[in-house]
Amino acid sequence: VQLQASGGGLVQAGGSLRLSCAQPGRMFSNNGMGWFRQAPGKEREFVAAIMWNGGTTRYADSVKGRFTISRDNAKNTLYLQMNSLKPDDTADYYCAAARGAFAATTPDAYNYWGQGTLVTVSS
Repeated sequence: VQLQASGGGLVQAGGSLRLSCAQPGRMFSNNGMGWFRQAPGKEREFVAAIMWNGGTTRYADSVKGRFTISRDNAKNTLYLQMNSLKPDDTADYYCAAARGAFAATTPDAYNYWGQGTLVTVSS
């Protein structure tokens, strides 16, 4: 099972990017989904999560007010809109599908992971 993350790139501080995560068919339409990131030399950290129907979203304090997670179950796609990007946002970003239906914030709640997409924010 593959989750395909895309949309990363190089952007200047203050800029925006939108990440996408394509899901295989409707396999995860009833699951919570999330985004995590990992910077060089650091542990993977939670960024944002959304419950199966989009009714609840949760964010890391470091991205609250700047990032927006959303999903379109009809298109089997998860999104992360990132605005006002900062150099500290530089990392590999991973999408993941949770075991349950809710917006989980810890990696151990997720059992399917996509490959990372690199986001680099220059100062």
